[in-house]
Amino acid sequence: MARHDLSQQTRVLVTGVGGPAAVSVIKSLSLDPTVQLLAADMDPWAAGLYLLPPDARTLIPAGLDPDFASTVLARCVALGVHVLIPTVDAEMRPLAQARAEYAAAGIELMLAPERALDLTLDKLALARCCAGHVRVPRTECFDEGLDPASWDYPVVLKPRSGSGSRDISVVASARELAGLERSAEFIVQEYLPGEEYSIDVLADTRSHVIAAVPRVRARVDSGVSVAGRTVHDPELEHFGATVVSVTGLTYIANVQARRDVAGRAALLEVNPRAPGALPLTMASGVNMPRLALDALRGLPVPEHVDFREMAMVRFLEERFMDLSEVQKVAA
Repeated sequence: MARHDLSQQTRVLVTGVGGPAAVSVIKSLSLDPTVQLLAADMDPWAAGLYLLPPDARTLIPAGLDPDFASTVLARCVALGVHVLIPTVDAEMRPLAQARAEYAAAGIELMLAPERALDLTLDKLALARCCAGHVRVPRTECFDEGLDPASWDYPVVLKPRSGSGSRDISVVASARELAGLERSAEFIVQEYLPGEEYSIDVLADTRSHVIAAVPRVRARVDSGVSVAGRTVHDPELEHFGATVVSVTGLTYIANVQARRDVAGRAALLEVNPRAPGALPLTMASGVNMPRLALDALRGLPVPEHVDFREMAMVRFLEERFMDLSEVQKVAA
């Protein structure tokens, strides 16, 4: 990446600011005096909009909107944005496909290469890519070729794309699985009974891993960790770094794993973006948004960053404003 001129602030637009991942990025980069932050979401009630001044807020369409990438590009040009940081899965493929248009407008994307997104946003492609590199649970497409009698039960049925715990179910028997409607948009996966981990991984623009920070997800609400702790575990750190290197991810990614019956870590899924519980990793000593932005801007970043073990609990926090502020964003 070309080195940015830091004699002027870098204008950074963060999307999906109704979610905890974007709020984490805003909290991190708001402490960087070389950065001027802007916030975007499809919902005028998105809490992250109101962490920034009124002139730094904007509405954008949903990532599934066919004009999403072009509309956001026009908005970035109008706002003088230098760097766009998407935090919503549905936004990532459209933006990756429009990367050249953004670059031509002088706007850089904190976004992994398109191939890496294709591998990680599709859980079946991810399993096939990582098999032989890390422990991958048995994973098959839930189409007509799947034989329910060939599996040990229970098994997990989940969508090939999507994050969180939506539409995931545990199937207890071959009879139950055989009675479900087949769909190539779903996968069947070996059930892993052990402890679950999230491994936050930071890589530079060449996919060189700078830090891998495992977290125990002690309490989870709607797919987001609300209590947990970071753990020093060389096996898990190597696991996360290997997945990122094999898939070619860059910047911030989140590798989710669970231990099998033998106690070995096995791959669940990968989020190719900042995770919702990133504040715990930041508090543990690895400020991933700040370092990722430095890498994107061509600034020096460390070869490796270590972390300390920390624990976290979360709670809701209110922010009050005059109703006119919300009405102005919605207008």
